[in-house]
Amino acid sequence: MVLIDRQQPFGNEHLLPRGTLREPPSHLARAHTIFITKSDGKTAELRQRIASLNSTAAIIECIHQPLYFEDVFTGERKGLDLLAGKKVASLSGIAQPESFEQSLVKLGGELVYSKRFADHHRFTQQEILNAINRAKKRQAEIIVTTQKDAVRFPKIDRRDVPFYFMRVEIKIVSGANDFQDCVRKICFR
Repeated sequence: MVLIDRQQPFGNEHLLPRGTLREPPSHLARAHTIFITKSDGKTAELRQRIASLNSTAAIIECIHQPLYFEDVFTGERKGLDLLAGKKVASLSGIAQPESFEQSLVKLGGELVYSKRFADHHRFTQQEILNAINRAKKRQAEIIVTTQKDAVRFPKIDRRDVPFYFMRVEIKIVSGANDFQDCVRKICFR
């Protein structure tokens, strides 16, 4: 099973450390199921490239669908309309923060500040406080992070700007039958 990010499917075509790939694209030949993540439905060219490397693998397309916002420190949940008309700051340590930030704008927020860290970053208390200070300076009314990042936050006592993470789920937009087959193969061998 392989995940391919539609936004950067084959990185810069080079392996680590020169590039972002962990394995060469030719290794897709070993996959039984390939997930195209962050799909926008315009994947014909990508599907063609995948088929040239593996013509038998099932291809499933999916998106990250926002569900709600949850306060990082209290657990209080709010609906997706939370950002509408608000000045928003973002804080993230993920591989491609642009799509996260774009989703905040799509939900009606005005992104006035964003702080990006490397993927899997372990946040310090001072980094969180610095983000709060910079967000306040830009008059942000709310700070939003990812669920992946929120679990790596240290506890802080300061609550002068509401701090939420966006809860998302993976929604299959194409290949649902292939997904069911994939689950059956894994779970019921």
